[in-house]
Amino acid sequence: MTLNLAAELYRLPGVGSVRARQLRERGLVTVGDLLWYLPYRYEDRSSPTPIGALATPDVTVTLVGEVTDLRERRARTRALHLVEALVQDGSGAIPVVWFNQPYVARSLRRGVRLWLHGTVRLARSGWGLQLVSPEWEVEEDREPLHLGRVVPVYRRLGPASGRWLRSLMAAALARVEVAEGVLDRLLGGEYPTLAQALQQVHFPQLPTEEAAAGRFLDEMYGRTSLFHRRLALEEFAGLALVLEKARAARSALAAPRCQVSEREREWARAMLPFPLTGAQKRAVGEIVADLQKPTPMARLLQGDVGSGKTVVAALASLVVLSSGYQVAFLAPTEVLAQQHWTTLSKLFARIPFPVYLLTGSLAPGEKEAVRKALQQGSPALVVGTHALLEETVTVPRLGLAIVDEQHRFGTSQRQRLVEKGSSPHLLVMTATPIPRSLALSLYGDLEVSVLDELPPGRRPVRTVIREREALPKLLQFVREEARSGGRVYWVFPVIEGSETPALKSLQAHERTLRRQLEGIACGTVHGRLRPEERDAVMRAFAQGEIAVLFATTVIEVGLDVPEATLMVIENPERFGLAQLHQLRGRVGRGQRRSFCVLLLGEQVSREARQRLEFFASTADGFAVAEEDFRLRGPGEFTGMRQWGRPEFRAASLLLHQSELDLARTLVRQALEAGELEQLEAGLSLPPSLGEDIPPG
Repeated sequence: MTLNLAAELYRLPGVGSVRARQLRERGLVTVGDLLWYLPYRYEDRSSPTPIGALATPDVTVTLVGEVTDLRERRARTRALHLVEALVQDGSGAIPVVWFNQPYVARSLRRGVRLWLHGTVRLARSGWGLQLVSPEWEVEEDREPLHLGRVVPVYRRLGPASGRWLRSLMAAALARVEVAEGVLDRLLGGEYPTLAQALQQVHFPQLPTEEAAAGRFLDEMYGRTSLFHRRLALEEFAGLALVLEKARAARSALAAPRCQVSEREREWARAMLPFPLTGAQKRAVGEIVADLQKPTPMARLLQGDVGSGKTVVAALASLVVLSSGYQVAFLAPTEVLAQQHWTTLSKLFARIPFPVYLLTGSLAPGEKEAVRKALQQGSPALVVGTHALLEETVTVPRLGLAIVDEQHRFGTSQRQRLVEKGSSPHLLVMTATPIPRSLALSLYGDLEVSVLDELPPGRRPVRTVIREREALPKLLQFVREEARSGGRVYWVFPVIEGSETPALKSLQAHERTLRRQLEGIACGTVHGRLRPEERDAVMRAFAQGEIAVLFATTVIEVGLDVPEATLMVIENPERFGLAQLHQLRGRVGRGQRRSFCVLLLGEQVSREARQRLEFFASTADGFAVAEEDFRLRGPGEFTGMRQWGRPEFRAASLLLHQSELDLARTLVRQALEAGELEQLEAGLSLPPSLGEDIPPG
């Protein structure tokens, strides 16, 4: 019986209605779903250890020997059924025991040769070693799946054992027919076929030559084998195909056409109180070129903290407004929306276009006035929070949608903003530096502009690492900064006490620090405060009514206080490098010299110290992002689902960057050859990559 990848699992032997339901509950419905459930590691059970070489307990081994004695009995408690055997090879003998597995005694007999795999323990008597509850197979009739080879190990699927899952995978591979698709043809034999890759990833065949076998095992364990890379190509091709379709769908839309004349250039010169950096000029040029095209722009503006993204967004807005359209600027918090509104109002002060603010905390009358002004369709720039997304807000001539700190918004929220207009241009901005490979996956459907220069006069923040013993000196430095007009952030990893005593919590240490800073105005913000309370405290800090702000990472984004000169981070070893960089970016925004103090917890590992030393050595956000990505991988760096992108089963953005580039190239080749539909039909993808991804 031959099956295809779309066949349902109940057609495989051993999958009854109960098993099929259990697998369905875990997302596995078809044979293809099952085969994309990949091993997370492998065990080399191909080389048995001589019994006589066993010398220490608590090691996992593979053994081959003859059963010379076999008996079963009940323990004195009668709650435990024991099957005991003695297995010997030419080098020695070892007792073997199975607990509560009476079928073992019925299946074995003296004189048979067994393959066994399990853990050697010290016998309960305290004398000698024994093998406890091992997997086993009779040599003459054993199925070469579980022993005597490199064995796949799968994460548990409910009650399904690893042995049963291996047998099911083998049954599926024996019966399935994986047709050669367009991707296999485009690869031209440089990679194994999909069928070969699935077979080898589940049941690797070791090369006979010892050195080659060692290299092969290293590659299999590290997921860098040619077979893993072929599966990665399949997933990356699926993603690239979705992104190309999003691009194609956008290219079929008619966008608001914007023009640039000498009038706009004069207005731009009037807006700018300072010269643009080279990176800003380059980004503005790229964006303005897009705005003049007949199809909607979809561009990511990526820049480090303080690189001047808001000014670039203002100039893009000017072009759209002067062409008779409206601009909506979406920010994740009220404080950040207020800051953007203040900045943009100053920039547009001498330009004849209004700048509105629309947030949840505005009085009903003020909200209604903004909504009515927008409904008229006159050129205007509106800055707002989620209040912009409400159905009652209409922006009939929306020409440009700008999303700031866009990772704080879901795909559906960004889409709701875009849908307020008729194919408006889209500019998404992020201050989180993103490694190139991750950007290709997260934003492969967007063009990317990068701001990699800081404006002149921006002073780098000096970062230092300090032990707990330095706290008295640090407190004195805080007093000096506060009394001289500076402001201080003091960030904690958690709000309340945790199971880890070394982890400093805000609530446990805030009162003590306030007493030690008597006479200095202090405030506190964290995620459990109501938004209006949090915003009030942060405004007080920005206005100088509070000099020291105790906080969690809620201040990571959305607070621009030029007077802030000191950032203290408790337990920095508990933060990712990218998050530390975002926190450090809250200071150093004015003319005064600024500092970031990493106040270590107790018993910090050597690896954590090295990571923090790297962070302290550089102010380059892109270098920090690459190192964070290398250390933690994309799953930790940022959840893929959070960005509206799927997670991968085989592909790794860290390990398979060349496959990511190749997949994008091959998909574009298929597009140019008119084979995109055939390519899509021939791809075999895990469930998470079969989902449609909205553009933008």
